[in-house]
Amino acid sequence: MRPMLALPVLALLAGGAAHAAPIAAGHASSPELTPGGLPTTVVPAAYRISVDTDMKALVLSGHEDIDLTVTQPVGQIILNQAGLKLESASVDGTALRISQDEAAQTATLSVPVPGQLPAGRHVLSIRYTGPIPQTPNGIYYDDYRDPKGRKKRMLVTQFEVADARRMFPSWDEPGLKATYQLSVRVPRAYTAVSNMPVTSVTKAAGRTKYVNFATTPRMSSYLLAVVAGDLGAVHGKAGDTPINVYAPSGEQKNGEYALGAATDILPYYNQYFGVPYPLPKLDLLAIPGNYEAGAMENWGAMTFIDDAVLFDPSRSSPETREWVYLVVAHEMAHQWSGDLVTMGWWNDIWLNEGFASWMETKATNHFNPGWEIWPRQHSDREAAMALDAQSTTHPIQQTIHDVSEASSAFDRISYQKGEQVIRMVENWLGEDRFRDGMRDYMKAHAYGNATSDDLWAALSHASGQDIGAVARSFVEQPGIPQVNVARRCVAGETVLTLTQGRFTIHDPHAAALKWKVPVIAGTAGGDVHKILLGKAPSTLRIAGCDHAIKINLGENGYYRTRYDAASLALLQKEFASFGPADRANILGDEFAMFQSGQASLKDYLSLVANLPATQEADIAVWQDTISHLQALDVMMTGTPAQGRFHDFARSILQGQMQRLGWDVRADEPFTDTLLRPKVIDALGQFGDRAIITEAQGRFEKYLKSSKSLPASLIDPVATIAGREADGKTYDQIENVIRKAPDTEQKLRFFGALAASHDTALTRRTVAFAYSGSIPNGRIVRSLAVVARESGHPDEVWNIVLENQDDIRKLLAPWSQEKLLPAVAGETVNPDIAKALLSNPSSTSSRGSLISARQAADKILSNAEIYARARTQLTEWMQEKNIK
Repeated sequence: MRPMLALPVLALLAGGAAHAAPIAAGHASSPELTPGGLPTTVVPAAYRISVDTDMKALVLSGHEDIDLTVTQPVGQIILNQAGLKLESASVDGTALRISQDEAAQTATLSVPVPGQLPAGRHVLSIRYTGPIPQTPNGIYYDDYRDPKGRKKRMLVTQFEVADARRMFPSWDEPGLKATYQLSVRVPRAYTAVSNMPVTSVTKAAGRTKYVNFATTPRMSSYLLAVVAGDLGAVHGKAGDTPINVYAPSGEQKNGEYALGAATDILPYYNQYFGVPYPLPKLDLLAIPGNYEAGAMENWGAMTFIDDAVLFDPSRSSPETREWVYLVVAHEMAHQWSGDLVTMGWWNDIWLNEGFASWMETKATNHFNPGWEIWPRQHSDREAAMALDAQSTTHPIQQTIHDVSEASSAFDRISYQKGEQVIRMVENWLGEDRFRDGMRDYMKAHAYGNATSDDLWAALSHASGQDIGAVARSFVEQPGIPQVNVARRCVAGETVLTLTQGRFTIHDPHAAALKWKVPVIAGTAGGDVHKILLGKAPSTLRIAGCDHAIKINLGENGYYRTRYDAASLALLQKEFASFGPADRANILGDEFAMFQSGQASLKDYLSLVANLPATQEADIAVWQDTISHLQALDVMMTGTPAQGRFHDFARSILQGQMQRLGWDVRADEPFTDTLLRPKVIDALGQFGDRAIITEAQGRFEKYLKSSKSLPASLIDPVATIAGREADGKTYDQIENVIRKAPDTEQKLRFFGALAASHDTALTRRTVAFAYSGSIPNGRIVRSLAVVARESGHPDEVWNIVLENQDDIRKLLAPWSQEKLLPAVAGETVNPDIAKALLSNPSSTSSRGSLISARQAADKILSNAEIYARARTQLTEWMQEKNIK
């Protein structure tokens, strides 16, 4: 699954999850129970499911036959259900007594007394009914408008983490794999798509039809899917595998870009994994708006929110072009890592998500080398480390007790930290040996389940090295290693003494952990050294005493570096000589040292102040710089020195604006097309009147003719117009959103509304977020954007708190847990942290408590950082005579 993690964090701390102690490999549980609490004495082998949907009454009725394996005589069968009503149940024709527990999401089917179900093979038959709700989880309906403005309805499923139980009673856990044969009754006008090809279609009463699908391979319940509606498609093929992109009729042409990406990527993955894609077709389905995840890897029937798979060259931004490629690559990687081989339980979710995140970047870089994807992964690394530095972090591999806690594990630790650790391991072993290990892992565990230990064993076997000793230190304990550098010159040699500690922010009681850290160090001239840094100090000797030595060369390692004064001075002197990834890494580490209180902000600002003189032009460096400058601006809000800071920030960025200009050049690199909107937006935030005036003029022309503004400039121009908006302009933007044909446009212009600092308009924006104009699956994200961008996070918190009952009616369980923490996390008010933790919703589930604690920790951490930033930035500007 690719959740919408790509929110701008402005270099502030991200939210984390509640601290969990390091765990042993695997998931400890009673041998009589699955990790989710179901008895292991009865397990499914095959499902045959028939579901009748009524898309007007929004109810379903179903019948299923389940082939069971019973390992010892039992008096009852316990399985999962949520929100269903079991009408009857029998095993081998014998009726069973039914009881349901909605709190536990189970049904218990009891054998008549006296009697037991003997060990062996049996067939369980169940008839049941249930709702088809609007909330985007389980089986649900999605109302939308087609390109001509006509109201349409679609049937959608989203089963991860554990919502298959909302469509059919099941053993709804990833370790209990089975085959699935699905038949679904839908309106005759609908096109229905599932994991496998259609085998037959038969007419039914009331202008409906039964669509029957072929039997799936053995797979986990959360990977089953069905989507039905007024769909069109574009078609392609990779080798012998048909590839189709489905979208609401009239929008399918915008799936051609994703189709091209998938057609390129599938042969690449076939070769990389050494196991050919095993299903007879591969479908990508665009869901218009009402969708909780960014995308979902349902085997053979991947679903995406529309703006993650549809690309319209006439109106989609360059960021969307890149995003679509990355998300398609991510979900396709899951067809192997996650679908073919699945983690045994949710404590190993990183095996799915960390690997797919890494593989999406690897594939995207392979096919688009000019995009500089690897250096720009610096931003994902920083986001993961911001979370991992806090007291509320957790190990990549963590104990997951229940479903709500499993949902909380889909965070930057599982995705981005997991990705960075895999990248570090591959870099240490070498690409070929790592790939060979992955091939062994896939072949050994195909159609089954695996743990982290299984991966380490495969990589160790392929490489001849004990990779587990290194990897476990990063996967089974929380936090970030910090490599400390002390430099001396001895007899014409540079002697570096490296020691390690733990990098933390606002965590004075953090456990003093140690890692086995693969360190790569070197000079800009190519003198490279590798060591494995453990508990004891290590020494590097490098010829000469005059050159800068960079630690974490290439930024392939997951650790922070703290340089002594002599090392930092030489790095600043030779900064421009290092590669883009290394320049971004130096900047990121120095800002982090300020955040943690280990260094003055002056060290970071001195590096940034020198960027114009070195004619810095790389996007990775500027992305890092812009995000930190924007973060500092937020920290300086309301202070007398904010105006002077704006002068400084503009002086840093104006050279880039002159280089890039307003208009896209036909021959410019894609990275410049991506960078230009960021520079324009930042200069607008920093009060550049020329930029603001130009943006407002261009927006007025855009309102008259959308073709007047290149797609790449819509975001920054609209955002500046929204930030400066009066009531009339606000109404115009709101009207654009109401008429917007897709999610990309709705969210793009909602961001413009959110940028307004007018408190009355901010209140309107909060109400607009849950008015029905923004998709339900994006409401929480949108409210967090308002809290952050409006400059009034406390006011937004109060409004949301007052209206949360109305908002919650529209939210799926995952969003329910995130609602108040997402909004609260944008403030630095300790009173709101206390109010959040004491709110009853924060203790309603394990997942809710984790989200609340993470947000409270973020609030207190950022409050401390804000205070230091205001003092140190003001002093630095006075020293530099910035007026």
